[in-house]
Amino acid sequence: MEVSRRKAPPRPQRPAAPLPLLAYLLALAAPGRGADEPVWRSEQAIGAIAVSREDGVFVASGSCLDQLDYSLEHRLSRLYRDQAGNCTEPVSLTPPARPRPGSSFSKLLLPYREGAAGLGGLLLTGWTFDRGACEVRPLGNLSRSSLRNGTEVVSCHPQGSTAGVVYLAGDTNSWYLAVAATYVLPEPETASRCNPAASDRETAIALKDTEGRSLATKETGRLKLREGGGSLHFVDAFLWNGSVYFPYYPYNYTSGAATGWPSMARIAKSSEVLFQGQAALDCGHGHPDGRRLLLSSSLVEALDVWAGVFSAATGGDQERRSPATTALCLFRMREIQARTKTCSWDFEAENHCNDKDQPERVQPIASSTLIHSDLTSVYGTVVMNRTVLFLGTGNGQLLKVILGENLTSNCPEVIYEIKEETPVFYKLVPHPKKNIYIYLTAGKEVRRIRVANCSQHESCSECLAATDPHCGWCHSLQRCTFKEDCVHLKNSENWLDISSGAKNCPQIYLFRSSKDKTTVTVVGSFSPRHSECMVRNVDTGRMLCKDKSVSNETCTCSIPTRATYKDVLVVNVTFSFSSWSVSRRFNFTNCSSLRECPVCIGTGCAWCKSERKCIHPFTACDPSDYKRNQDPCPVAFEKWAPPKTAGGGRFKEKTSNRTTQGLQVFYIKSIEPQKISTLGKSNVIVTGANFTQASNITMILKGTSTCDKDVIQVSHVLNDTHMKFSLPSSRKEMKDVCIQFDGGNCSSVGHLSYIALPLCSLIYPATTWISGGQNITIMGRNFDVIDNLIISHELKGNINVSEYCMATYCRFLAPSLKSSKGRTNVTVKLRVQETYLDCGSLQYLDDPRFTGYRAEPEVDTELEVKIQKENDNFNISKKDIEITLFHGENEQLNCSFENITRNQDLTTIFCKIKGITAANSIATSSKKVRVKLGNLELYVERESVISTWYFLIGLPVLLVIVIFAAVGVTRHKSKELSRKQSQQLELLESELRKEIRDGFAELQMDKLDVVDSFGTVPFLDYKHFALRTFFPESGGFTHIFTEDMHNRDANNKNESLSALDALICNKSFLVTVIHTLEKQKNFSVKDRCLFASFLTIALQTKLVYLTSILEVLTRDLMEQCSNMQPKLMLRRTESVVEKLLTNWMSVCLSGFLRETVGEPFYLLVTTLNQKINKGPVDVITCKALYTLNEDWLLWQVPEFSTVALTVTFEKIPENESADVCRNISVNVLDCDTIGQAKEKIFQAFLSKNGSPYGLQLNEIGLELQVGTRHKELLDIDSSSVILEDGITKLNTIGHYEISNGSTIKVFKKIANFTSDFTRFGSIPRCAGKETSREAQVQSKRNVSDKAAVDQGGSSLCARKTF
Repeated sequence: MEVSRRKAPPRPQRPAAPLPLLAYLLALAAPGRGADEPVWRSEQAIGAIAVSREDGVFVASGSCLDQLDYSLEHRLSRLYRDQAGNCTEPVSLTPPARPRPGSSFSKLLLPYREGAAGLGGLLLTGWTFDRGACEVRPLGNLSRSSLRNGTEVVSCHPQGSTAGVVYLAGDTNSWYLAVAATYVLPEPETASRCNPAASDRETAIALKDTEGRSLATKETGRLKLREGGGSLHFVDAFLWNGSVYFPYYPYNYTSGAATGWPSMARIAKSSEVLFQGQAALDCGHGHPDGRRLLLSSSLVEALDVWAGVFSAATGGDQERRSPATTALCLFRMREIQARTKTCSWDFEAENHCNDKDQPERVQPIASSTLIHSDLTSVYGTVVMNRTVLFLGTGNGQLLKVILGENLTSNCPEVIYEIKEETPVFYKLVPHPKKNIYIYLTAGKEVRRIRVANCSQHESCSECLAATDPHCGWCHSLQRCTFKEDCVHLKNSENWLDISSGAKNCPQIYLFRSSKDKTTVTVVGSFSPRHSECMVRNVDTGRMLCKDKSVSNETCTCSIPTRATYKDVLVVNVTFSFSSWSVSRRFNFTNCSSLRECPVCIGTGCAWCKSERKCIHPFTACDPSDYKRNQDPCPVAFEKWAPPKTAGGGRFKEKTSNRTTQGLQVFYIKSIEPQKISTLGKSNVIVTGANFTQASNITMILKGTSTCDKDVIQVSHVLNDTHMKFSLPSSRKEMKDVCIQFDGGNCSSVGHLSYIALPLCSLIYPATTWISGGQNITIMGRNFDVIDNLIISHELKGNINVSEYCMATYCRFLAPSLKSSKGRTNVTVKLRVQETYLDCGSLQYLDDPRFTGYRAEPEVDTELEVKIQKENDNFNISKKDIEITLFHGENEQLNCSFENITRNQDLTTIFCKIKGITAANSIATSSKKVRVKLGNLELYVERESVISTWYFLIGLPVLLVIVIFAAVGVTRHKSKELSRKQSQQLELLESELRKEIRDGFAELQMDKLDVVDSFGTVPFLDYKHFALRTFFPESGGFTHIFTEDMHNRDANNKNESLSALDALICNKSFLVTVIHTLEKQKNFSVKDRCLFASFLTIALQTKLVYLTSILEVLTRDLMEQCSNMQPKLMLRRTESVVEKLLTNWMSVCLSGFLRETVGEPFYLLVTTLNQKINKGPVDVITCKALYTLNEDWLLWQVPEFSTVALTVTFEKIPENESADVCRNISVNVLDCDTIGQAKEKIFQAFLSKNGSPYGLQLNEIGLELQVGTRHKELLDIDSSSVILEDGITKLNTIGHYEISNGSTIKVFKKIANFTSDFTRFGSIPRCAGKETSREAQVQSKRNVSDKAAVDQGGSSLCARKTF
């Protein structure tokens, strides 16, 4: 290793951070943590990833393949390769921490044929299943079946490698798969997992015709391994200049060591395997053993350069890793092509070389080689003629390298860090459409990462000086952005890229342009059109000058030189353009104190050359000497930078740790610690000899080969053998350390690792006792860099505790908080430098309480001790407890802890004393037990043994107590049961009330529906009203009333009628006649009602006279001896006066009913009927779900739904009006019988047209129309269901499977047609009618003798039994 021989300047003492969090925030500021980056998490470790130009991202994990959108937020489709719903890996294998390329269950994932004219894109997948099967599927959707498939295409071993590429062969115009794989592994335990065919056992590279159904291999399409040559591990496959290249390395899968140099095999891009040679790749510079493992590969096609990540062997032990373990090497493809030879070193081919020849090693481009401790992957591309390389690391970092001229590597920039520090997958995939994203795979996760952290550059000059081709300065946003993020991009001058250079950034200058004025202008790369400039006094807000641009010239603003302006100390200069502006503040307060011309003019002040002084820019020098004094001086804008050792002399690192300076020998032994956090370390100790003899001691840290070295001056030489250094913060990496004494050679100390800050995942146990001393363990990572562990208490402050820490855990003893009362929570913190990291909380509870112990001898040489304690939440381990048994004359025996059991009441601690004699006597003589729990020490007394007499005396008392307790408990439970029953009844009543309220609310809505449906209420005229009231049975008497009863002409009455009228108008005669008739035995109740109705019709024009008759008859009825009970009067219908009184009230109330209460009453009845029809109605029992009568409530309700029908009425002679709507929509229930459906259809017709259809129910039929087919609907037909007991169920709407929107036709039956009901007896529907039980029984009796009615009361909506 080489460093500068110049003495480094003394490093200034690092000031203590004013805030503990400051250093922590600074350490996290540089690399992006990616909190907002989209992440896709799979169930298993990811084995392959690929992107398509149009169809998204494909991720293979375990036995699943997912198709994701480009944002990774949605899964488009999924393929289960093993079995549906299972993504687990088919073979239970422990995945290595660093899987080799291609070592997974998914071997190939190759989109191809994208963009081919007239052809759709395809995806070729290869798996270890089915002896290395391959499938070809359409790219659009993974759920579609495979187009082609074949077996023994890829390696069937999860550890084996496979690499392939699909190309179009020009000679046959067909697509071929060139695949290289490790088909056979030497391990016997893996050889049984798959058995390749004999033809594949020696195959290294095969050519498969993807157009064939089974992906067959021709005899000319196979390149075999050299006999006895060992296994090859293939890393990648790519096309270049008409050939197919396979990077690989010889690998012994048993020992895990590389057996040769990494190489590149080359075959022709054709329909046959034509071996064109191989070349070895040498990337071993900087490592004594060379780097013989190839980890990742990437072709930078625009430069004809291939990039690879090489590694030295580390085995499974990461401690063997050094700062030079891995390296990035770039090779020119033309040089590889020129150096390839057709010698058969690894393959069987025509040998044109001698046996002594060896593969020619191709050397990498020296300037681009980058040495790092832990690289895992690489991807290269060209952006704006700059080569950009992205590198993944084993600790979860994504690095970015920008190659300069001559392909020189710069120091990598960390653009992303995975919090979990998962090693990055060997393949980095770019976004196919947006070059600002790259897909980062690690473990089970895929992330979409931005390829640059442009926002970290705060100024234009800093943004462009970074030379990142992805970033540029956006004028409209005034920040460093991607080109896609810059608004107003239509104006090309709105965004400056790195090709413009920092010199083209807008810069505002203020200078003296003449004797009497100062000019302000701006320079840079931008359009000067439509610009404005202004200068404002910051203190007063006064505008000093303002101007606009003229034509294409930049706006300038001139300030006159005035004595009054000498008080202007701070000005703000602003230049505004169409969509952006730039400003700068100038401070003239300290102009007079500046002594150098460049510094004076650089701050905006003016320099007087003759007087050699700096003055205010708005004042003037001596006028007579103006021209000579105002000559401009050169202004050098230089930034101070610490000396870089890489630019000075260099030295060679010695393998010895001794340095000779004159006659003095300095000896270096070790450095502690060897791991520090990214925050640095203020007390790193180096041990050795003769340190006090040196006057200048520096430490040189060298990490990544292309980064600057850190030169640190010794902080303090403690003695001749120890000295202390304070190391600065740095990124995560491993660095070489050497010590330089008095400018001599640098003595190697070893390696130093910068690792991430500690992260806690678990504190166990999370509860402890207040006296402390319990062993607490913290799980996590990177605990070997903490300085100390702190317990933070709100009252006692921070308490330092001693800890024992390894990399993944920390152990400490919980401190005592004895002065605290009750429960308390403390915070566990980790101190790293001056930063405090919260690690979680620890809860303190009261000390455990012990109740006693028992000593029980198991055998004469062994004694078991059981210690009882109250239940608590402590997790006591063997390390926390010590138990000592005291017996005899203060003799002690240690009791070995066994276990702890817990029951509902107590916790028992078991321990045993072994190797003793007379265990019985020891148990009898034992007095107490001492228990030590950390800092807590307790003495537990022996449990007292109750004597037999006490037991005999207490037993009866105990029984009495138990009996009384049982009685009390029984009475209490009885009362509690009664109380619960009362609560349940109240709850039931509450629910009923709620249902009633909900029912009335629904009824109000139904009422609105009725009003909308019926419009005008159909009132009867007086004649029909009177006839229906007086003669409700509609007998044969109504036809005699053919004239209007209100308009009878008295002149037309004949003499007999006049005589009868005179007799009726005689009160005494009429009363006598009524009483005489009532005394006749054959004068029935029906006769009394008819007589009263005829009398009312005769006297309806003489209501006063009729009223007087009613008064007399009522008084006579009251005076009868049989009416001594007033409540029974008018209830027996034994006299004419009762019916006469009813008719009289009807005549008097007719007008009131019509004008006042008729309409609401009609709506109520109609609404009730409509509500009843909305639910099931049993056609046999007439019980309904929605009814006001509890006796007629249908308790067992089946599931039902509403079916909307389109009903078409046939035109009949009875109803030929043109205004009649014959196509209406009717809602029925799927459990309605066909007869019930007819009633609802008739009611809907009446509601729609205002008049009935003109036929009776038994005169019509229903017909279901489905297309051209017609089916008649009947209550009973050949398809009716017959139950086991012989009962036949009536057909329903659901029986015919009639759906919403079906068309039903209503037609007139033929004359001799007899309906089902007329054949089997008339059964009323009773839809919601509150009929009596007698009417229900009578309806059952009307059924034919052959029918049987279900006596259990059918709960179905429509059920008729026969």
